[in-house]
Amino acid sequence: MSRLSTKPIPPEERLIVALDVPGAEQAQALVEQLGDGVRFYKLGLELSMSGRYFELVDTLTAAGKRVFADLKIHDIPNTAAAAVRELAKRGVDFATLHAGHPPMLEAACAEKGSLKLLAVTVLTSVAPQELAAQGIALSVEELVVARAGQALAAGCDGVIASGVEAASLRAAHGDDFLIVSPGIRPSERSDDQRRVVTPRQ
Repeated sequence: MSRLSTKPIPPEERLIVALDVPGAEQAQALVEQLGDGVRFYKLGLELSMSGRYFELVDTLTAAGKRVFADLKIHDIPNTAAAAVRELAKRGVDFATLHAGHPPMLEAACAEKGSLKLLAVTVLTSVAPQELAAQGIALSVEELVVARAGQALAAGCDGVIASGVEAASLRAAHGDDFLIVSPGIRPSERSDDQRRVVTPRQ
């Protein structure tokens, strides 16, 4: 069993609630329902298409909430850097970009300011056979660990990785970075996310 994290993260900020809803109205209703019980929210790609993404970011930050912009930036280095530069002005705490292209990661990290950048190693929906079909000979775990190393070397503050790979990441790269794990479920059921863990795991 892996040891518990000793990072100085307040308990109420260890849970990041995903506002995976189609519009700002539904997101606001969920935030109001959860009230003071939640301090940290993830705003993802679906919500970004609602037309009110940054209005919601501003509302959350004005209310003292922390914001994780899960936009998974992936583009040529100049474009990724420009996107991160603008996002850093919005008061969000975390943002994501895809790992796997070190020049892009380095360019983005040069523009992050106080924004913490998290590199998506391998999506939790990816299965081993899909990697093989892409010509990747590594296992999912090996690829996660390798991409995390590249991201940290480029200046990222942490990674997005399944809880399944968290212990391997710590063993390979130490404790001085953040791991944010999606796909944490009350049971081992899954939908399109295949590498999931329970809260107890």
